[in-house]
Amino acid sequence: MNWDDTRIFLALTRAPSLRAAARSLGIDQATVGRRLNALEAELGARLFLRARDGYLLTAAGEAALAAARRMENAALDLRTKVEGQDDEPGGLVRVTSTDSIAVDLLLPAIGRLQQRWPQIRVDLQVSTQLLSLTRRQADIAFRNVRPDTPDLVVRRVASWPVGLFASAAYLERFGVPRPEDELRGHHLVAYAPYLENAPHLTLAGVPARQGRIAAALPSSLLVRKAVAAGIGIGEMPLWMGEREGLTRLWPDRRRPHDYDVWLVMHPDLQRTARVRETAEFLSEAVGGEARRSETAPASATRGGA
Repeated sequence: MNWDDTRIFLALTRAPSLRAAARSLGIDQATVGRRLNALEAELGARLFLRARDGYLLTAAGEAALAAARRMENAALDLRTKVEGQDDEPGGLVRVTSTDSIAVDLLLPAIGRLQQRWPQIRVDLQVSTQLLSLTRRQADIAFRNVRPDTPDLVVRRVASWPVGLFASAAYLERFGVPRPEDELRGHHLVAYAPYLENAPHLTLAGVPARQGRIAAALPSSLLVRKAVAAGIGIGEMPLWMGEREGLTRLWPDRRRPHDYDVWLVMHPDLQRTARVRETAEFLSEAVGGEARRSETAPASATRGGA
């Protein structure tokens, strides 16, 4: 197996269809099918069973998969070590983050980075999925959950307090809730993954048993925009609510756990100039927002403790 064919084979083991594998590789579907047929002919073995719900590995395919993974690890290791010798900040850097961090912090910072290092190109992918840094799906990641992978460099770059917010239009319509009422009669905007992992919704440390969930959304940016649209009450980092022009409820209460942001990267890439400079530049942008918000005038607040 040569490396080009191995990439096709591995993509098919990770994707449900020829089309999805082709999309992940940046090539057309016909090329994937043709290369797979050529690989099977060269090896003299059928690697996949073509099923209606996707491609299933045969016994020969399972045996080939272990070798293919070793080839992939060797290729990635070679690439990482060679790139680690680079001492000029130029070239491609792949960054992944959540949508709120990307829109509010990373995009403006990338603009400033371009002025400082015009030869660096940043490809930014916004996703709630944890892309693999060991497989080089990304060079730098900003995540709000600390990964437990021991062979990655992990550093907390920000820790933002989280409060409860509502729009002026919502408060005019429904009034200010009281903590002791457990949000009775109020509409709530929830972060959908939180609902999947918690038995009961709480907002700013207060059980929300009596409230009605009006919207459950998959990203923090959508939660913030839904609250700004008057759909309901929702949690967000304080500086985000202030930037959105929202009213903070119960200013003496906040979520027990802050919104942490972690910088994650492969240790070998710390020696690569373009990745190192980009990581430091973007980390300063993310961490600096918390420091600025601490010294900025507080936004309007409503409601007691």
